[in-house]
Amino acid sequence: MKRLCLSAVLIALPAACADKSDADSIAGDLEDFASAAHSLQAASPSRAWDPVKDAGAIVEMQDQWKRMRTAYEHVEGAIVALFPGVDVEMDGRYEQGMALMGIAGDQDLFDDVGVTGMHAVERILYAPRIRPEVVTFERRLAGYKPAAYPATDDEAISFKSVLVQLLIEDAASLKKRWQPTAVDIGAAYVGLVGLMDEQKEKVSLAATGEEESRYANITLFDLRCNLEGTKVVYDLFREWIHSKSSGANSDSVLRDKFSQLETLYGTTAEALPAAPLDWNPKRPTDDNLATPYGTLWKHVHESVDAGNHGSVVDEMNRIAGLLGLPAFVEPR
Repeated sequence: MKRLCLSAVLIALPAACADKSDADSIAGDLEDFASAAHSLQAASPSRAWDPVKDAGAIVEMQDQWKRMRTAYEHVEGAIVALFPGVDVEMDGRYEQGMALMGIAGDQDLFDDVGVTGMHAVERILYAPRIRPEVVTFERRLAGYKPAAYPATDDEAISFKSVLVQLLIEDAASLKKRWQPTAVDIGAAYVGLVGLMDEQKEKVSLAATGEEESRYANITLFDLRCNLEGTKVVYDLFREWIHSKSSGANSDSVLRDKFSQLETLYGTTAEALPAAPLDWNPKRPTDDNLATPYGTLWKHVHESVDAGNHGSVVDEMNRIAGLLGLPAFVEPR
């Protein structure tokens, strides 16, 4: 696969990095991720958490977690494709970590084994306000242990110096591995397309409490951050795209699709609307689809489905063909 500086994906600059502003935006997000992780650790009490006395510290940790989440969602598409395994290590869901532990599950919420990464930290930070459908889903898992704040000094110290420290070390490793002068641009582009395709899964899983940022309940915010990050990295390819005979038209069509998706996600709400109690994604009723959740679900699926002619994913694959890059193929 062709490799060159990601900020010089332009045909006119195949061997140099004259304009690094966009590649630097990815480095900036990785730096912000690491900085937020350090700030979260600094705000963490070294004794058992008291919901009243430590309310300010808990809010600060939640704010830093969200800052960390924003940075990661911005770069997720390209980073996950370029560094396989990172998504599980840093962004793995509760059930993925539990699967590593066997039938006993993960009984220590605060160590660096089993359930770790951003969502392990999130699960602790938002323990008192986790949605009932999330608890219902997770309780079915073998070895389930309810989310909780650190109840002893030892647990608080472990959260701070073991669980969060692991995330800090992973963030530092990712920053070090990011080298924009030698990026597999085909993999990076396919990663962006895959992230857009994944939008429909993120919406669908929210109906059963299985989505990623399920504890903070900010899945819609995640979707917006994914779209923002995809647009930034996609912009690296635009001059190259415009060098192709039909590139300008393809670029215009795709950018319109991005704008439509941006409008659909809105600008203020962070949580997805609640799914109807009788929701069935295989056979949604007309009444289901008329609800706020059903309307969003339907439009997201239509907007990103790889098999839907004219969708974001379809248009991005069309552009991949223009550039001689591999097309995204939806996993089965």
